[in-house]
Amino acid sequence: MTAPVSAPGGFLLALGGAAAYGFNITFARIAAGEGVHGPLMVFYRVLVMLALAVVLAVALRQSLRVPAGKRAPLFVLGLSSAGVGICYLSSVAFIPVTVAAVVFYTYPVLIVLMSPLVERRPLSAPLLAVAAVAFVGIVLVLGPASASLDPRGLLLAFGASLSGVAQFFAAARCASLTTAPKVFWVHVVCLPAALAAAAATGGVHGPAILLAAPWAVTLTIGGFVLGFVLQVVSLGRVGAVAGGLAFCLEPVVAALTSALVLGERLAPIQYAGGALVIGAIMANVALQNGRARVPARA
Repeated sequence: MTAPVSAPGGFLLALGGAAAYGFNITFARIAAGEGVHGPLMVFYRVLVMLALAVVLAVALRQSLRVPAGKRAPLFVLGLSSAGVGICYLSSVAFIPVTVAAVVFYTYPVLIVLMSPLVERRPLSAPLLAVAAVAFVGIVLVLGPASASLDPRGLLLAFGASLSGVAQFFAAARCASLTTAPKVFWVHVVCLPAALAAAAATGGVHGPAILLAAPWAVTLTIGGFVLGFVLQVVSLGRVGAVAGGLAFCLEPVVAALTSALVLGERLAPIQYAGGALVIGAIMANVALQNGRARVPARA
């Protein structure tokens, strides 16, 4: 079957979304240094996304009603989305952006390892090899600097990765929902979680605190909104394989942006470890593609 005409454009949109996601995490670190900590940033980001979801629902004339059978997975999707945002943005206050991005981006491999339990899917030897390569990459990234890395940052980055796993499986069960209600209710669930996390960490402050780092806050929230919109649009135009390959660009952009803006530098062996992780993720996507072709040929 030939690819749709819009597929190249969709792939470019996915690349743009990945670049926006990788771009915004660097400025989240700058904002955290100025007192706008990660959970508070997520709280205001959720408010922006709720407003955009309402505008989208009105513009597309979509109802915000959710069928009863989809409410439970949508609730899990909201909680896991909050976990990704809170943990990931908070981790860069303690560890370099590059390390946080590599640790966080282990979630595609974790999805493969957990799929036999969640989706009753057999775990093959090639997939185990992919997971092993990713693990070696993580060891290389963390090893040379393990003594100087704050364990709080590492735990938060791993928490974001585990939240990403839950987010993936929950999203698969919400695939039939239209965009506006999905975005709206996911962020309704995120709101109290983000508020509680902000209250427990640095406290909840009024919008005036955002002026402490106006450009960093604008670029962080704007990068997320742009990445989210491009991701949603691109997934309707490209398959999971192309989209997965495109979003492997995210940690690369995060590393480049942090090097240019923050002056962060890692040892060559750490960069090699990051390359192994990204290579493992791409190999995982290729394996998923090969497995998906078998039923199509049959």
